[in-house]
Amino acid sequence: MRLYAKQPVGTVPRARQLRQEAPEPERRLLRGLRESLGYLKWRHQAPVGPFYADILCFSEQLIIEVDGDTHVRKELQDESRSAFLAGEGFRVLRFSNEDVMHNLEGVLQAVATTLQGTRKGSAA
Repeated sequence: MRLYAKQPVGTVPRARQLRQEAPEPERRLLRGLRESLGYLKWRHQAPVGPFYADILCFSEQLIIEVDGDTHVRKELQDESRSAFLAGEGFRVLRFSNEDVMHNLEGVLQAVATTLQGTRKGSAA
């Protein structure tokens, strides 16, 4: 399965660069997700349309964004990005760097709760 066939040239090298330069909160959350929700496949810096999702789980149609200082005063851009991703069928969860670094367990619990809510809703 080739996921990037319709992506512009340079997408894969850019995703690789973003992964290599990922900030510590992103890396910490990804490790936590892989340890606590390891039955799911978590992708890091995966392209979705013109954007790169910080953390993506295709099977759950879930994108997790870790917002650092660069997101301050960019609420409109973040809303527009989230709207695009929702239009592509993804749910978007956003956490601040501060939350991830100081309350990782709470962030992981919020993700798990979101996933449980989805499964309950789909079973009904």
